[in-house]
Amino acid sequence: MNLSSHIKSPVFDTVAQVARDKSLETYVVGGYVRDILLKRASKDIDFVCVGSGISLAEGVHKALGDHLPFSIFKTYGTAMIKSGADELEFVGARKESYKHDSRKPIVENGTLEDDQNRRDFTINALAISLNKENYGELIDPFDGVGDLKRKMIRTPLAPEETFSDDPLRMMRAIRFAAQLNFDIEADTFEAIRKMADRIKIVSAERVIVELNKIVLSPTPSYGFKLLFHCGLLKHIFPEMVALQGVQTIEDKSHKDNFYHTLQVLDNISKYTDDLWLRWAAIMHDIAKPPTKRFNKKVGWTFHGHEDKGARMTPGIFRRMKLPMGESMRFVQKLVRLHLRPIALVKEHITDSAIRRLLFEAGDEVEALMMLCRADITSKNHHKVKRYLKNFDVVERKMREVEEKDKIRNFQPVITGEMIMETFDMSPGRAIGEIKEALKEAVLEGTIRNEFNEAYDYMLALGREKGLKVVKKLK
Repeated sequence: MNLSSHIKSPVFDTVAQVARDKSLETYVVGGYVRDILLKRASKDIDFVCVGSGISLAEGVHKALGDHLPFSIFKTYGTAMIKSGADELEFVGARKESYKHDSRKPIVENGTLEDDQNRRDFTINALAISLNKENYGELIDPFDGVGDLKRKMIRTPLAPEETFSDDPLRMMRAIRFAAQLNFDIEADTFEAIRKMADRIKIVSAERVIVELNKIVLSPTPSYGFKLLFHCGLLKHIFPEMVALQGVQTIEDKSHKDNFYHTLQVLDNISKYTDDLWLRWAAIMHDIAKPPTKRFNKKVGWTFHGHEDKGARMTPGIFRRMKLPMGESMRFVQKLVRLHLRPIALVKEHITDSAIRRLLFEAGDEVEALMMLCRADITSKNHHKVKRYLKNFDVVERKMREVEEKDKIRNFQPVITGEMIMETFDMSPGRAIGEIKEALKEAVLEGTIRNEFNEAYDYMLALGREKGLKVVKKLK
């Protein structure tokens, strides 16, 4: 098969010419070739040469323009050039060997065959020649093209050897299967199942990169089911595995919260590519196992799982090397609040309840409502339709209250400094109590968050506490 028509950009002409000038046998390899055959867009282009990849990169950089960003990584024998939207990576062909307790390879110079042998999967071991004698020819020693047609993930060598060398490849197998909607070949999957505990030698930072790509795949439940059944999930995310299973006492059963969570994740993924909103779907019921109780009258309960889940979130994020800043707090807030809109649809909706939800959710209220809609997973279509209609009512009421009261993210007009100045007080408990009472009065609709109303209310609160007005502020 000749793919020269697919590598017509000036970049390939330049690399080919520099390679000839330097007498370096050179190829395009890996994901870029795979994506050509899958008709997918790809901006990362990997070049392998038999010889010095850095020398080839230096020549290409000079030919393309010294102004382009250029990085050399001597430790790894690689170099990278950024050319417009493309990232060009250069490496010399190599063969690798590994020690059992490390995924850091012992690297030696090698041939193209050696380089293809060390690739993770047959579909990533494809190469296109940039050499004059066979320019554009596809080199496919492991029938990667056949595996693309079969939609199959398979290792070039024995899977035990491939995964033992680099256990992260087990995660990558599932990631590619999830992204491409491919199957994993039976022997390859069995090897992952047998060797799953080898993932422990891989850093959490590397694992989470692959896991996040699974989370962002078109139907993420597929990847998580593969992770669960091969045994990798229990090593990287045991709290999620704990959700699986159904317990029955006195003919009363609860739903399988693992599969419910995956359904919620798939539901929300139809409407958003936001990684952290998808993580909120994953985490929303994470505390159901530790809060599970059986009550003879009502059956299974999970009281407080939303608050417990919010408390668990920072620890899980920290261990899994997820970011601990704004993204974590976003997920934590949605976990804590995810039952609140559901409670509203079950009762008469008061303005006060809507104000409190708007105040607590703030700018995340739309994301919260998206999560709550995704959380409806009943097989009873009439029940689902009824709940969604109720959510429509809640959202309409939210818009009305927000337009009238501007309560979202509101800041009380009366500050602690104003209270202290009015009553000539020092900072202390009484100041906090007055501030809290003012906030509650606004949320209950007793007063508006306007200075005159709030100030008069503060004076009344002060009188109740026996405080003397020393200085009036209006």
